[in-house]
Amino acid sequence: MINFLSTDAAAAGAGAGSLITMILPMILVIVFMYIILYLPQKKQDKKDAEMRASIEIGDEVTTIGGIIGHVQSIKDDTFVLETTSDRVKIRMRRSAIASVQKLDMGNSGSAAPAKVAEKAEKTDKAPAKK
Repeated sequence: MINFLSTDAAAAGAGAGSLITMILPMILVIVFMYIILYLPQKKQDKKDAEMRASIEIGDEVTTIGGIIGHVQSIKDDTFVLETTSDRVKIRMRRSAIASVQKLDMGNSGSAAPAKVAEKAEKTDKAPAKK
């Protein structure tokens, strides 16, 4: 009888060990999938939400449908997009924005003449080849 009880205890201990060896890899796979898939997606969603919240009037916007235009007005969750060629105005949701190119009013007017002047100076200082 004592011999019978000792074999049951050994079998119960082996069963618990095999249960842990079965569950541990599954838990590791779930943690790995969480780290590899969920966290980067959550970070990207936060970045996209910030981009959509930062649109301003005059910004060039590309929608998820491929429509490109300039923002004319902004309301709570919608904005009016004006296409550049036809001047058609379309009201859309902010969630339809795929990318935004900010309107750069301050640098666009002064940067181009400065670059042209630099190129002109370089060509004036270059020695003439004969």
